[in-house]
This record gives sequence, C-alpha cells and structure tokens, in this order.
Amino acid sequence: MTDSAKPNRSIYDLDLLRAVVMVADCGSFTTAAARLHSTQSTVSQKVRRLEEMVGHQLLDRSNREVHPTDAGEMLLGYARHLLAVSNQLSEALSGGVTVTVRIGLPDDFVAGKTMASLAAFNRKHPKVKLEITGGLSRDLMGSYDRGELDLVLVKQRRHSREANACQPERIEWIDSAQYPCFAQDPIPLVTFPPRGLYRDDMISAVEAMGRSWRIGFTSSSLAGIQAAVANGLGVSLLPSRVVTPGHRVLGAEEGFKPIKVFEAAIFYRPTADPMVKALADILIGILRDEAPEPA
Repeated sequence: MTDSAKPNRSIYDLDLLRAVVMVADCGSFTTAAARLHSTQSTVSQKVRRLEEMVGHQLLDRSNREVHPTDAGEMLLGYARHLLAVSNQLSEALSGGVTVTVRIGLPDDFVAGKTMASLAAFNRKHPKVKLEITGGLSRDLMGSYDRGELDLVLVKQRRHSREANACQPERIEWIDSAQYPCFAQDPIPLVTFPPRGLYRDDMISAVEAMGRSWRIGFTSSSLAGIQAAVANGLGVSLLPSRVVTPGHRVLGAEEGFKPIKVFEAAIFYRPTADPMVKALADILIGILRDEAPEPA
C-alpha cells in the first residue's frame, strides 16, 4: 500500500474530536472554548485541522448558532463513541470510576422513590458515578441540548418534542388546608416565573371559569411554591406526588377542571453508554408506577 493509499489514522486524534463535539453540543465556539478551558482561536484551529484531515466541512458557521453539517453529523456519532470508550478505558485502568452519568431531574423528582432507586442502582454499580442536577424543566432541557447532561427527565406539553419515553403527568389544583383562599376575588395564584411550567395554563383555566386573578406569589423553587400555598398565599397547580398534608386538593365542586396537557418525558442520546440506558429504564419504571388511572 502506498503512502497516499494509507488511511489517515490521525483523524482519530481525540483532542480534535473532543473540540468538534463540544462546539456542536454548545452551538458556539465561545461557549465550547470556556467548557474546554481553552481559547476560541485554539478551538477553531482544532476544528479546521480536523476538517482538513477528513476533507469535509463539519460545522456550518453561517448562522448565529453553529450546527453540524451532514458530514459532521456522521462524524459526531463515531466521535462520541470513541470519546466514551477512551474515558471508560482511562477510568478502568485507574481502578476507579468506570463511567460518569450526568442526570437532570425536576425538583419534584429529586427526592423519595427516585433517589432511593438511583441509590440502589449505585450500590449495585459502585464504579458508576452519578452527577444529579435538579432544576426547572426548561433549564434542564437546555443543558441537555448543550451536551452538559446525558439523561434528563423533564415536564413538557404532550407530544411537543419526541422523547425516548413519556408518561401523562397527573397534576392537581391545590389550596391551603388551613387558610383556603380559592373563594377570594380576585383569586391569588402561586406560580413559577414567566415561561415556567403550568403558569399560563393556570391563568387560562381561571379566566375560563369567569374568575379574575392576581399573582400572589412567584418562585422558581418547588419548596417555595409548596410552602406559599400551605400558608395561604394562593392557589397553585402541582404534580400530585408533591401534594402535602398542608394542602387541599380542589376539584369540580369548587369549579376547577383537571388539566391533562402535560407529560413527563425522558431523553437520552442513541449513542449513550449502556449505564445511561439502564438508568433511563429505572426512571421509566417510576413514571409508569405513577401513571394516572385511565379516564
């Protein structure tokens, strides 16, 4: 085989592959450089070098957000696999953690049965390191899209984005058990911030009832919402799993109709490590156990 016919094995330079994957995940050279603890010019040089090696443009830089080209999409799948195998080999040789799984969960899942199940998994697989991030669904989804999370469970409107698995979400109208305020006019609402889950649906539902409303309390914290309702600051809409003894569930008798437009959805990438898929199966099982009864 002549030199010109030999395969270009330098295409497998993991440092170059890592740069392209990070830019594709972040959609930005600037953000990728920060995450790689490098400079934007260095990351750009690595991407250009790899493009020269493979003979294809890998990233489309024509728009504000960088996107992979068709050739880039093909390379990314292999690159992620090679990087994952490299990490697993390094960790295995070090005798320590074999794989790290970054999981994103909404606040109402960062407790109880979910954490007990994840802890049991970790005891069974002690060399799997779990990094769990709790937060609002929109923030978790953004982190997943930027490549910062490997597995996420989020709340979304039904069928708004295709997921690996999803389950209808059972949510309840709740008021304070001790200091009820649903009869107030205007009715005070306890909500997540603008664009937060349930907020617009709460307002639309109250208006459809012919009731006036005001925002009585806003918080990005689930615990804050729960406490505000329990102490009589307003009515809210929350998953049934987080209703406490300090809450009273409101229904048709008070004029509140059920809202059935949300689902819990699980996302992970097709090239994910088998441990990611095993953890996803655990989350899927939890969702199925909590599934609402058929109407």
